[in-house]
Amino acid sequence: MQHLELADVSAAYGAHRVLNGVSLALDHGEIMGLIGPSGSGKSTILRVLVGLLKPTAGQVRIDGEPIDYGSAADVAKARERCAIVFQQYNLFHNMTALENVTIAPIKIKKRPRADATAEGSRLLAKVGLGDKLSWYPDELSGGQQQRVAIARALALKPEILLLDEVTAALDPELVSEVLDSIRVLAREGMTMLVVSHEMGFIREVASRVAFIADGRIVEMGMPTHIFDAPREQRTAEFVSKILRH
Repeated sequence: MQHLELADVSAAYGAHRVLNGVSLALDHGEIMGLIGPSGSGKSTILRVLVGLLKPTAGQVRIDGEPIDYGSAADVAKARERCAIVFQQYNLFHNMTALENVTIAPIKIKKRPRADATAEGSRLLAKVGLGDKLSWYPDELSGGQQQRVAIARALALKPEILLLDEVTAALDPELVSEVLDSIRVLAREGMTMLVVSHEMGFIREVASRVAFIADGRIVEMGMPTHIFDAPREQRTAEFVSKILRH
């Protein structure tokens, strides 16, 4: 059974249709990279999955169970199972790194503070910030703040992690430390959908890559296929331009 499946999903912002019948499926532990030009619908797929944008057609299934995005209970269930990390860190600046990671488990999940603190400390150590538990966001670099955001998402114990251009706002020298944290999760078998312009990283960690343009999946395949021998002209044009820069 597929861990995550989108079947002919469409979505729109008002009259502007941004997804046009997207279908894809991930097995447990699979990492799929989503690439394509800006405005193609990559990030919209992630927003639909966590209920930030209601699909206008199609169906999302997790372990074969359909999600009704018109139901608050089903949206809550989707957010239990999927966690998203955005390009912007969105940390609470009056809280330490550890407090940012533990606030949702304590306040929303009602986990005992001691348990949440122990887990938060472990997660921050996993992303290389075990010595920064008491630091505030303003004391951390952009890359460190993004790693706190990843640890915060993991503290909710998701089955599926959605990463939306998590390195896009970073200076080049800070990108590698965030990607290293994602590599750790990949080795541990976390199911992930990764939107990124870091083509070398996508080639390395993704088991499959979907090229998206104009709200549609133009082509999907293994990284070697998409980057080295794309079948579609639109894919070839995109890959040649982005790999040249």
